[in-house]
Amino acid sequence: MITREHFDTLEARDPEERERAALAALRRQVAHAKAHAPGFAAILADVDPAAIDSRAALAALPVTRKSDLVARQKAARPFGGLAAVARGGAAHYFASPGPIYEPAGRQPDWWRLARSLFAAGFRAGDLLHNAYAYHMTPAGAMLESGALALGCSVFPGGTGQTELQLAAMADLAPDGYVGTPSFLRILLDKADADGIALPSLTKAQVSGEPFPPSLRDALAARGIAAYQVYASADLGSIAYESAAREGLIVDEGVLLEILRPGTGDPVADGEVGEVVVTALANAEYPLIRFATGDLSAVLAGASPCGRTNLRIKGWMGRADQTTKVKGMFVHPAQVAAVARRHAEIGRARLVVDNPDGVDRMTLHCEVAGSDPALAAAIVDSLREVTKLRGEAALREPGSLPNDGKVIDDTRTYR
Repeated sequence: MITREHFDTLEARDPEERERAALAALRRQVAHAKAHAPGFAAILADVDPAAIDSRAALAALPVTRKSDLVARQKAARPFGGLAAVARGGAAHYFASPGPIYEPAGRQPDWWRLARSLFAAGFRAGDLLHNAYAYHMTPAGAMLESGALALGCSVFPGGTGQTELQLAAMADLAPDGYVGTPSFLRILLDKADADGIALPSLTKAQVSGEPFPPSLRDALAARGIAAYQVYASADLGSIAYESAAREGLIVDEGVLLEILRPGTGDPVADGEVGEVVVTALANAEYPLIRFATGDLSAVLAGASPCGRTNLRIKGWMGRADQTTKVKGMFVHPAQVAAVARRHAEIGRARLVVDNPDGVDRMTLHCEVAGSDPALAAAIVDSLREVTKLRGEAALREPGSLPNDGKVIDDTRTYR
């Protein structure tokens, strides 16, 4: 039976009440970012925080892309001008591949992971075996801070050293595991091979890679209830799974949008697009409309667990579909630019293939009716925007796959 016990009263708020509170927090965060983060002062120079009173107003703000952070940070060390914290104000400096550097604030549970752990069944007094990395990257510290705020104890297992970690699990009898699902499977398989019983391990929260239903069910067969959390080093908790197991519930500390890749335009609920997040709670790193590069889609309705925030389907791939055609890069933003030139186009998808070994681009466009003149105009726009020759194929509205792809590279090489 699904529990209706919640971390706090925020989770069961009326959605309209939540939206009002979120927009008020957004106005404060934008004003704070403009005043204390030089990068955002430039990005948001023309934005009046007091005028942001709706989702439409939010959608008019510039998008800052995770894919641009390496260049930004090289130009303005260490955080590209996007952090609103003095050199000694952060508790930690972390690094992610790129390298991309992230600050962490000093307050407890700065990444807001306690809420997601509670939804996964963790409670005060539990001992967690934390198998996320503690070295350079923030994952280990992220989950530890959430667990400590919840009142749990933590064994900092880190990554690797399977035999030593298993020995600690056998001796300390943790109640739960946090880490990647694949490493949990490695630990359990090794335990089986070595005849090590782990009867205390009954719960888990996993992240960092896909978590297929087959693995979830295999863990459940062993008596381990495992749930997902979607989090990032930049934003902390974004969305998490509850006992309902119907999508991921958006964290109370963020505003989440799903945008058409390469644009700042929201898609319709249910349509796959890029996850874009605004951090409302982290004053030290006030990311505004931060494009994660991940694909997902909104699920309709509220969760049966009683939490009323927006739900998403979970990770559905990557939005950065940049490809190279005849030696030149083609970006999703260019496909969007072509579509904006022609009001008749609903959705557009650039298919790149190579019949007979020669690269070919075809822009598939959902339009009402078939107009050869429109197709010719689209071809001209495609060439002007990408500097490459291509073709146009007019499709019926709703005929393109709902998978978030703006560029579909189907080339094969022999």
